[in-house]
Amino acid sequence: MASSRFAPLQRLVISVAVLASFVTFLDGTVVTVALPAISRELGGGITTQQWVVDAYLITLSALILLAGSLSDAYGRVLVMRVGLIAFGVASIAVAAAPDPLVLIIARAAQGAAGALLVPSSLALITATMRSDVQSRAIGVWTAFTTAAQLVGPLLGGLFVDFLSWRFVFLINVLPIGVTLLLLARLKLNEKPSGVRVDWVSGILCAVGLGAVVFALIEQPNLGWGSPAIWLPGVIGAVLFALFLVRQQRSAAPLMPLSLFRVRDFAWGNLATLFVYAALSLNGFVIGVYLQQGAGLSATAAGLASLPMTILMILVSSRAGSWAGRFGPRIFMTVGPLVMAVGAVMLLLVAEDFDYWWQVLPAMIVMGLGLSLTVAPLTSAILGAIDESRSGIASAVNNAVSRVAGLLVVAMLTTIIGGTLDLGGFHNAAWVTAALLVLGGVVSWIGIRRNPAEEPAPAEGPAPAADPAQG
Repeated sequence: MASSRFAPLQRLVISVAVLASFVTFLDGTVVTVALPAISRELGGGITTQQWVVDAYLITLSALILLAGSLSDAYGRVLVMRVGLIAFGVASIAVAAAPDPLVLIIARAAQGAAGALLVPSSLALITATMRSDVQSRAIGVWTAFTTAAQLVGPLLGGLFVDFLSWRFVFLINVLPIGVTLLLLARLKLNEKPSGVRVDWVSGILCAVGLGAVVFALIEQPNLGWGSPAIWLPGVIGAVLFALFLVRQQRSAAPLMPLSLFRVRDFAWGNLATLFVYAALSLNGFVIGVYLQQGAGLSATAAGLASLPMTILMILVSSRAGSWAGRFGPRIFMTVGPLVMAVGAVMLLLVAEDFDYWWQVLPAMIVMGLGLSLTVAPLTSAILGAIDESRSGIASAVNNAVSRVAGLLVVAMLTTIIGGTLDLGGFHNAAWVTAALLVLGGVVSWIGIRRNPAEEPAPAEGPAPAADPAQG
């Protein structure tokens, strides 16, 4: 899996990091093409479809910050092992769900377990490798984990068409088992650091995000005038504001705001917000519309994104190396703009549907832009932060990307104008393109030309927040 350019320990670290992240990224996207089948069997229409996606993203987004602190406090290997086992159990529960409520609860449990995996896996790379080696390793990690996001719809489609949507969620069992075996071979000198974990902040973040997302998803059904909508929305916003205030004052914050004083970290996360919102919106509407609107099978809908997968595997690792040599700014600018062109090309989709002329060219262009973007983006953000804080830095960046997807899916009904018909699909394409343009512009404005220009990261608000000073 890892290149021969890496030492044996580095190859093992990369393999573990890739596989551990693979299951969470795969599960976040494999569900997309299964949504029509789930709603046909369990009912609930587009609202159930939104909740199946967002229940996973709510807990993943909110708890990934807490997981980053746990990773730094108790060691990446231990946190990863717990996360893998919990994710496997939750996946089985999802597959066995008898109704929408149980399914949504089990998906939330999956997200909570997934939160333990992503920051600890990427932190293994950033804590054991630096400089050009780290950039290449992140490129490999990015290629495989992003490929998981893109190949997910294809695998999901095959299971839906030939077995059942329930088998979609059992895909994780094999990679989880392999990762646990590799993890047993990974010997790192990790000891509990004694860092205090802020559980109250974790609750404020999770409940705050959950309440806001509830209001956004249910608003089209009940209207903003209903107390069942505006009250959770207000409460959620207040709780999330309290979370931010607590981060400013806490001696051991889940999201150290001092990290955002590092220029590339701050601007890179803003670019992440726009780019990943666009990717989440595009992935959702492609997976659902090609089945419900264009009449394709689940497998054919999953195959639609295959060109993006191939380009990611071929180009992403090389783009990571280029970013290490030339700096990430140009790639983080050009990549999203190229993807925006691909999103606009989806306006060619018409009632007289033809995948080869209306969708394939857009997927190729978007895949090229995505390949140029993701590894440099990750490298710029995490390379700007000292390795002693790599766990929390990785967690913050992943939380931003998941919150982006969470919010854009919650707002889906508003974006598409109520129904995911051809007009709604075109509306989503315009919004996707606009978000990507914003991502490119933000990167050009904020990211420094050369990583060496980045100032030293600001220290945490207190020594307890930094394991290296404990």
